[in-house]
Amino acid sequence: MTEKLIDGVYIEGAKIADTKAPTGPIVERWETRKFQTRLVTPANRRKLDVIIVGTGLAGGAAAATLGEAGYNVKAFCYQDSPRRAHSIAAQGGMNAAKNYKNDNDSVYRLFYDTVKGGDFRSRESNVYRLAEVSANIIDQCVAQGVPFAREYGGLLDNRSFGGVQVSRTFYARGQTGQQLLIGAYQALQRQVAARTVAMYTRHEMLEVIVVDGRARGIIARDMVTGEVQTHLADAVVLATGGYGNVFFLSTNAMGCNATATWRAHRKGAYFGNPCFTQIHPTCIPVSGEYQSKLTLMSESLRNDGRIWVPKDAADCGKDPRNIPEEDRDYYLERKYPAFGNLVPRDIASRAAKQVCDEGRGVGPSGLGVYLDFAEAIGRVGKDAVSAKYGNLFDMYARITGENPYEVPMRIFPAVHYTMGGLWVDYDLQSTIPGLFVTGEANFSDHGANRLGASALMQGLADGYFVLPGTISDYLAGGPYPKLSADHPAVLEAQASVRGRIEKFLSVNGTHSVDHFHKQLGHILWEKCGMEREETKLREAIEEIRALREEFHRDVKIVSKDTDLNQELEKAGRVADFFELAELICIDALHRRESCGGHFRAESQTEEGEAMRHDDKYAYVAAWEFTGVSKPPVLHKEDLVYEYVEMKQRSYK
Repeated sequence: MTEKLIDGVYIEGAKIADTKAPTGPIVERWETRKFQTRLVTPANRRKLDVIIVGTGLAGGAAAATLGEAGYNVKAFCYQDSPRRAHSIAAQGGMNAAKNYKNDNDSVYRLFYDTVKGGDFRSRESNVYRLAEVSANIIDQCVAQGVPFAREYGGLLDNRSFGGVQVSRTFYARGQTGQQLLIGAYQALQRQVAARTVAMYTRHEMLEVIVVDGRARGIIARDMVTGEVQTHLADAVVLATGGYGNVFFLSTNAMGCNATATWRAHRKGAYFGNPCFTQIHPTCIPVSGEYQSKLTLMSESLRNDGRIWVPKDAADCGKDPRNIPEEDRDYYLERKYPAFGNLVPRDIASRAAKQVCDEGRGVGPSGLGVYLDFAEAIGRVGKDAVSAKYGNLFDMYARITGENPYEVPMRIFPAVHYTMGGLWVDYDLQSTIPGLFVTGEANFSDHGANRLGASALMQGLADGYFVLPGTISDYLAGGPYPKLSADHPAVLEAQASVRGRIEKFLSVNGTHSVDHFHKQLGHILWEKCGMEREETKLREAIEEIRALREEFHRDVKIVSKDTDLNQELEKAGRVADFFELAELICIDALHRRESCGGHFRAESQTEEGEAMRHDDKYAYVAAWEFTGVSKPPVLHKEDLVYEYVEMKQRSYK
């Protein structure tokens, strides 16, 4: 590793490689790896303990499956029930290569669409496995009783999502995540009743215990009593979701945070591609200064809704119903005729920003575009549109006070998902042996941009099929030596957590946690949001560092640690967000290309599209933590494409 400081902010270390990924024909790799994996006999599984943090789709499915297999599982969530996991908020659907519409879909086409949608910054092997497993997920969920939408004859229905030209998305009206989560929850509760899974609700993981280089447990805080607890195991699985709330305003639930993954990163788990954050194009626009979160309007709405703005900025203040057809600019249909309104999210978001920057945005702030269903209602009728999207229309009406059946919706891009996450190998194991990471918490499957309806696919694939198929290879080396509560590594982790809590409570500053979080989000959105450039990124890094120091000097936490104390909870999460935000900007600064959700203003085509530089940046950026205010170390994992040709994306 060279100690040379690059760009004044980071150091480049040795390259990293995924040593678990098998070689050979891509269609055989997953089966090959499963055969190579060491097994644990059913009798020995009862001797092995696994901790799973997070009980959304990825974590809940993993806990249920590993419990069913016979392992001793402890599952943790900070909500009062696994049914409140943010997975419940997913609306539009889940992709699977079933080809029910007979439109030439296939596992290979889903694989290709996902690699292309991610702008050629994901691993071929991982993405092909995801596409291959997708069909099994549908069978699993149907067997659980998930009420997917069906056609008149009783067959499962499909619809289209962005970045594809086939219909492969299975859905349950506009509440697919909720129905899938109930399926995973009932499977989980069955194992709780069977005593193979012990469920710990209202517990937040605050540290990972690493002994002799292996993950051996966690430190968790009971959020009701404040008790700091130690939980030990043979392996730890993180299924804690993404870090979109680092931007303050996002479509994520208010409690979503990055503390579990960031604590693991500080202990040695590399962080992959943190600057790959997704801005979703169809969200209800910001309504005021005191708003605390944003609301998603499902991408599925773009199947029937048409996106437009006035051609003339002078018409932006008019009632949209009074603007004639010839004076409307259906800009996505105009620019991308082959895909129209169903282009990938990164492209649709930048296009919306562009027309608003031109002064043609609508709504009170000028930051909005229309999503219009008049044509669809005229074509199939109001009842048919309501049958597909009724709950989404009701939600929009309650929030905005406008009737979307009569007046076009107003939408604008917002932070929604994070493609970056902890680096994992083909087995979903991080750089800390024994620490596995699933779902949105890892980086592995979506490259620089996730296609719509693929988050549910990845979460359930990892939880039901991939992790249970790979974790046995590690657990076959156990059970590992039993640890005592007074082991030095355990005591050190406990002391670290208690010291952090005491420090927050002792500051007694003058500003709330939200005061600082909001400022942090503003810096990120303005300088590392939909468009990034070097000068602003450097400014952001310095501003984040200064604000972080002010936060630790002037934050005010009321009450005490033995109470239900939400300000204390938020303080820990926001402290981690400050460190993560700096790494996001460093990663964005170092990647001097545009790809997917990462758009560098200095790297674009003459038509304003993202321009990659495959000769320099065809790699995963895996970052190693070296200390607060110390330069992180960049480890590059080269991306090799054997089955997909790397080329400039085109959706025209």
